[in-house]
Amino acid sequence: MKRVFYPLAMATLLGFFGILYYYQQEPARELDERAASLFGGIGWLQSMSFIGEQWLIFVVSFLLLVFLWAFRHNYRGMFFVFLAVGAGNALNHLLQQWFARPMPGFPEEVASYGFPSNHAMVGLLYLFTLAYFLGERVGTKSLRLVIWLSAILLTVLTALSQVANGSHYLSDVLAGLFLGYTIFVLVAIWYEMRERQFRKRQYMRSTEQEDAY
Repeated sequence: MKRVFYPLAMATLLGFFGILYYYQQEPARELDERAASLFGGIGWLQSMSFIGEQWLIFVVSFLLLVFLWAFRHNYRGMFFVFLAVGAGNALNHLLQQWFARPMPGFPEEVASYGFPSNHAMVGLLYLFTLAYFLGERVGTKSLRLVIWLSAILLTVLTALSQVANGSHYLSDVLAGLFLGYTIFVLVAIWYEMRERQFRKRQYMRSTEQEDAY
């Protein structure tokens, strides 16, 4: 991962806390209302919601785990998936209960909570994780770019679908995207550090074996 993405992850973390601080204030509410008016009722955008459904996230993540185990023997990569998607999903549910912001249209006594948006946050995590490993050993930069642009486009459409169908406020969605990206970069940093350490140990062992002969 290019180092330029590290400060971007810090910026999105600050963005998450900024939304957390301002989302109940009048300017943020006005922005949420404008977004709901702009995107609300757009049928094709509403249909994109299925990309962030829990069943699809589970299926794609499971298939990625099988791929990493059977074809790559990449156990650290499998742990990457567990951390990013599994732990990220659990964290999202904990945060929703913690902040207890009702979703639009729900009376408070029967509210389902939506801050940060699960579709936005976990949708980004599983799509970016999939793109990361699909693009890891792709031979050409152009194909890698296509994979990442596809992941970004699907993530944005999934997030906006929640505004279009009235399930979430725009602030819920932005908070989910910002926090999801920060988590993804942190997990990727851990993974790449471990990979470098593993390759370094392998190199040292091969050097020692050569010296022994």
